[in-house]
Amino acid sequence: MTTATSRLLTLLSLLQTRRDWPGALLAKRLEISHRTVRRDIERLREMGYRIDATMGPDGGYRLDAGHELPPLLFDDDQVVALALALQSASVTGVGIEEAALRALTTVRQVMPSRLRHRLSTLEVTALPAGPGEASSRAVSPAVLLALSAAIRASEVLRFDYTARDTEMPSPEVAAEALPRRVEPHHLVTVRGRWYLIAWDLERDDWRFFRAERIIPRIPTGPRFTPREVPGGDVSAYVSARFKGSERENVWPCVGTVILALPARDVRPFVGDGTLTNLGPDRCRLEAGSWSWVSLAAALCRFGCAIEVEGPPELREAFATLAARTAAAAR
Repeated sequence: MTTATSRLLTLLSLLQTRRDWPGALLAKRLEISHRTVRRDIERLREMGYRIDATMGPDGGYRLDAGHELPPLLFDDDQVVALALALQSASVTGVGIEEAALRALTTVRQVMPSRLRHRLSTLEVTALPAGPGEASSRAVSPAVLLALSAAIRASEVLRFDYTARDTEMPSPEVAAEALPRRVEPHHLVTVRGRWYLIAWDLERDDWRFFRAERIIPRIPTGPRFTPREVPGGDVSAYVSARFKGSERENVWPCVGTVILALPARDVRPFVGDGTLTNLGPDRCRLEAGSWSWVSLAAALCRFGCAIEVEGPPELREAFATLAARTAAAAR
């Protein structure tokens, strides 16, 4: 793709994200001159795009509504895949958040109304997965759409919850399912899996449900007034729960060790820990986990000499782990 063609596509994408664009702002965003902006606008007009000039002290351009692009041909599963990919782009860590948002806006504008509605109902909270964590189990797009629609409509959701993992529940599996009635609040992807965060009406508490185990029932129940998740922040609440905490987004067990390895070898595996370089072959690592033994086990993965700085609970955990591994070796 030539530079000029790439620039035209970027210009068209920008015009679709807002009603009016001052010419000076377009020039700044594209890093080109005002004259080049005018020339590119003319090229888009020659290609059939209706772009109006706006009056005012700055002067600018407006893409005529309804003439952005020809209708796109997507089936329902493709709509779900596209929405999930673009909404999850915020946790990729490669700086494409703004581009993904513009792409999602563009696609939503040019889709037929039926698919546009389905796309709008699919809202996902995406959290980054840690290194080496499992990939997602298969979840039916129809299930994701059903969950998202109930969340958006604030309608009580009734579903059967299977007791074991299954991609396509058989009649036998469905017969074993546990019925649930919940107020659905958020659809979350974290650590390679899909979860529904909901207020369980039978247990009167917040619960996490694995999406691939959910078999929705229809119709949905009455509307409800959405509650606020503990702390008010969905991402922080989910992160806290996966750290073994009910409220605060911190690990319940945090310890500090000195590793007989250079910091550069440890840094890729630090995660949310804190690393300090102590020289060519030593570094200090402060890390956390949901239990002391799991923290000790995680630190052993570096395969080097370890000096525990504290706390005493971590030393005791290493002793417990040593006894268990010795017994396993026997």
